[in-house]
Amino acid sequence: MGQNVSIIGSTGSIGQSTLEVIRHNKDRFRVCALACNGNIELMSKQIAEFHPDFVSVYSEESADLLAAELKKNKLSCRILTGESGNIEAASYKKNDIAVISVVGGIGFMPTLAAIESKKKVCLANKETLVCGGSVVMAHAKKYGVRIIPIDSEHSAIWQLLENTDRKNLKRIIITASGGPFRTYDRSKLHEVTIDQALKHPNWNMGAKITIDSATLMNKGLEVIEAMWLFDLPLEKIDVIIHPQSVIHSMIELNDGSILAQLGNADMKLPINYALSYPERLDIDYVKRFDFMSMNKLTFEKPDIEAFPALKYAYDAAKTGGTMPAVMNAANEIAVSHFLKNKIKFTDISEIVLKVMKKHSEELIVSPDINDIIKCDIKARQTAEKLCLAKFGII
Repeated sequence: MGQNVSIIGSTGSIGQSTLEVIRHNKDRFRVCALACNGNIELMSKQIAEFHPDFVSVYSEESADLLAAELKKNKLSCRILTGESGNIEAASYKKNDIAVISVVGGIGFMPTLAAIESKKKVCLANKETLVCGGSVVMAHAKKYGVRIIPIDSEHSAIWQLLENTDRKNLKRIIITASGGPFRTYDRSKLHEVTIDQALKHPNWNMGAKITIDSATLMNKGLEVIEAMWLFDLPLEKIDVIIHPQSVIHSMIELNDGSILAQLGNADMKLPINYALSYPERLDIDYVKRFDFMSMNKLTFEKPDIEAFPALKYAYDAAKTGGTMPAVMNAANEIAVSHFLKNKIKFTDISEIVLKVMKKHSEELIVSPDINDIIKCDIKARQTAEKLCLAKFGII
């Protein structure tokens, strides 16, 4: 009998890749619950193929549309809504593995619910640990749950650290493609369009994470996530630009040795390992890496003057407390407004900085869940006002 899997964010890029892995391993895994934001057409197709016990759709309006779509196609499935639906999917009693692949702070509560239900948690949601790393990791320790990363960078580090004596670890090195504007200076970034920003050179990802990659905020989020996942001080975490995205991350040992994890830019690889851990299942449906096709690997230092979001993330990590949650909330709002063509690309990091500065007077050093939620809401409200002001509405 295979393991039951729930996927929170099943219609996103990670969710679809997870279903592709399951599709090729039906003897090992069964989908028992799915959750999405509002992609009703794709969710309907997933229900028809994988027959989950129930699904969750975030908005009630979208849930009604899904119900009508299922009726039209003569399908039947119980439909839940809202955050409570996502939490139910993540903590479902029949579930063995919870894949948290939604983007943004919306993944926080379902992750906690999965941990409290002692599920195997496969995490592809950076913001959960960015916003509430202390709370999440304390929960994981309390309930004896090991959080397995799905992000390619954190999966790489996790695999490299598995057989490494931590006393020999000097630092971890998170690689970044540099995004589509790696060679731009700050002045050129002012006129970047949405279409340009959504064209990632190596990875096929959702809109929000693609924009984060272009601003380098994605790497900042990954730095904070790595602090919590691997219990590391900030000074032991570096970021390096690696445009080819062949080396997914590295660790340096105290004798100067560098260990790296390499492979094609395909998220099915870390997903496959996360689901099957501690086993390694054969994956013959993914193209194997060809060394002869890669004539060079290059590395660069991040340009934090052109892309200050990375610096702001390091600053938030140093400050600690509720600051990372506030930074993340401000970034989510700013990115959403950029994607609506209401602010400029460079406005994203400017708004993040302004919200962080404002919050510095209200910082909570040792927050609980309620503190994190309240600060998140207030930061979103502040960022919203700043975005509207940029657009000339207020």
